[in-house]
Amino acid sequence: MGAAESSDRPFSEQRQHVALRLVPERTAVIVVDMINEFLEEGGLMVMASGRALYEPIQQLVDAAHRVGTPVIWLRDEHEAHNPELRKRILHCLPGSWGTQLVAALRPGPTDLILTKSSYNGFFRTPLHERLQERSITTLVVVGVVTNICVRSTVHDAFFLGYEVIVPEQCVAATSEREQASSLYDIDTHYGSVTSLDHVLSLFAEHEVAL
Repeated sequence: MGAAESSDRPFSEQRQHVALRLVPERTAVIVVDMINEFLEEGGLMVMASGRALYEPIQQLVDAAHRVGTPVIWLRDEHEAHNPELRKRILHCLPGSWGTQLVAALRPGPTDLILTKSSYNGFFRTPLHERLQERSITTLVVVGVVTNICVRSTVHDAFFLGYEVIVPEQCVAATSEREQASSLYDIDTHYGSVTSLDHVLSLFAEHEVAL
């Protein structure tokens, strides 16, 4: 490609295209904030559109379980002095119903559930250490909210050296605009955005081999 042709491409399109592959034992599924506070009636910050993720996320989790890929569920929990509360209303208080995973989703008996105190699943949590203990190199990140907690978790995952995959049917944002913008930025700068069917097919290749 010549200099003139390259300069005609938008800034974010100056990128590498990565062929996706999954090695089940080197991959983890990270489920972000699928909790009552954000999704169920009675929650303090409900984004009802996120309920559409219940079935696709469970499909992904079940597929991961079938091939032995670990699943880690992150859930928000905030003390009253948390700096996030400078911008957001008081929510996800420790021990409250709001911090619990929604009943519609079914973690496996060996799944790990970790508490996080900020948007970012890696900030002041043992997530990176737990992943390193298992020699994980690839993360499939799903949940809510695409433009806040999912995005900030993906950013840190990228800078920590993980290959990041986001199946677009398994994340929801605060608006269609934010969904499109965040997924584009993730795909061009921090990871790979693809379809749930594609990710399921990558897991299924290993399921057949078992």
